[in-house]
Amino acid sequence: MRLNKIQKTAVTALDDIKARDVTVLDVRKLTSLTDTMIIASAESNRQVKALARHVRDRLKETGATIIGVEGEETGEWVLVDCGDAVVHILQPAIRDYYNLEEIWGGKSVRLKSW
Repeated sequence: MRLNKIQKTAVTALDDIKARDVTVLDVRKLTSLTDTMIIASAESNRQVKALARHVRDRLKETGATIIGVEGEETGEWVLVDCGDAVVHILQPAIRDYYNLEEIWGGKSVRLKSW
């Protein structure tokens, strides 16, 4: 599946359930683990879990392979790994603490048309 389609599908799924502060980082020059990191905030454990399920389901529907999902037990930070893209859904305090945008420092590629 093309990376652009994965990004668009994941971002649209996050927007469907009102994720906040969605950021898409191009990390190809920083790591060989993934091409894109998508980071989003959610207001509660319930919303984090719902967003993760929705992202996973929408990606599967479009033919993407889900390698793994981590963190669904607590719902503070859930990671959905689909190989070329990794989606992080975090509660605001957790997102502020880990500051993934600064750690990865990738170039933001989120387009307004999504």
